[in-house]
Amino acid sequence: MPFQLIRNDISKVKADAIVNSANPEPMVGRGSDMAVYQAAGYEKLLKERKKIGSIKPGEAAVTEAFDLNAKYIIHTVGPVWYGGTHREMETLASCYRKSLMLAKQLKCESIAFPMISTGVYGFPKDLALSTALKEIEAFLMEDEMDVTLVVYDRSSYQLSDTLNNSVRRYIYERRTSEGMRHEYSASYSAPSETSSIFSESEPVSHQAPKADSQHAYIPAEKRKNEAPRPSLRPSLSIRDLLRRHERTFQEQLLYLIDQKGMSDVEVYKRANLDRKLFSKIRSNKNYTPKKKTALALAVALQLDIDETKDLLSRASLALSPSSAFDLIVEYCIINGKYSIFEINSILFEYDQQMLDDF
Repeated sequence: MPFQLIRNDISKVKADAIVNSANPEPMVGRGSDMAVYQAAGYEKLLKERKKIGSIKPGEAAVTEAFDLNAKYIIHTVGPVWYGGTHREMETLASCYRKSLMLAKQLKCESIAFPMISTGVYGFPKDLALSTALKEIEAFLMEDEMDVTLVVYDRSSYQLSDTLNNSVRRYIYERRTSEGMRHEYSASYSAPSETSSIFSESEPVSHQAPKADSQHAYIPAEKRKNEAPRPSLRPSLSIRDLLRRHERTFQEQLLYLIDQKGMSDVEVYKRANLDRKLFSKIRSNKNYTPKKKTALALAVALQLDIDETKDLLSRASLALSPSSAFDLIVEYCIINGKYSIFEINSILFEYDQQMLDDF
């Protein structure tokens, strides 16, 4: 999976490049900076860091990783938060962008980031998250690399209050309405064959239609020699019904890709899927996906909720109102949130598995 969010200590993560949220001067700061130095070998890393000298906010430099489970440490200096009036957003974006470009130059296949500037530098966590996701997504739309955003604990990760409240309200309302529907269904009794299903304001007429009405009544004896009228509801054989929905999941997926005018690369990147997995789907007419994979592809294609349900049904899958995972993805589709990175950030907040190919 090209992008993932995990909870861990970044000094314990395995990647070709580990990003260190560094002090601008060659000295060791607190938080993840201290953890990286201790894990890499304090004196060895500090000696190399001094060779670099000062690093400006938004810039990045590289050293050997020493005892870390990595090849390189990319040191980047995040901005101190001054209320957003000192180009803090642009500086933070530059940290991610230049670290990714440096990793690409070093031919890294994987990179791990901490949540830069959210500690002692006081950058608002929701803005830091959205900035990180935007830069990582933009990079992965053009390049191939496994990118991991490492969150140390729940206190260092936060969605915006507006988004969080909106998601919570949607889940509550969907579950409440579903509960009421089941309760109504359980208490509802169908009318008996002898009871009337009409209201008192709509009396049933037992009289034959008048001869001058649009659908004139014709006695049976006068209809004997008439040609049979076509049925208003023609009967379909099981074979006919199956033919109507004969596309498999893979065939419907490829049909939708063509219909949307999208390339395979665009689709699997937007779906945050591995290229090899997508090749496997394309080559196998009877491929049966996991629900997460099917939903990731629906999001990549920007399908509406009915189109999404149809695509799922072709793999014998469905959305469940009792699943928080399903409701969150449903919320995002209905509200036009088609960034797989944003959807995964919401799922992460609610301790749900993410849309991926595992």
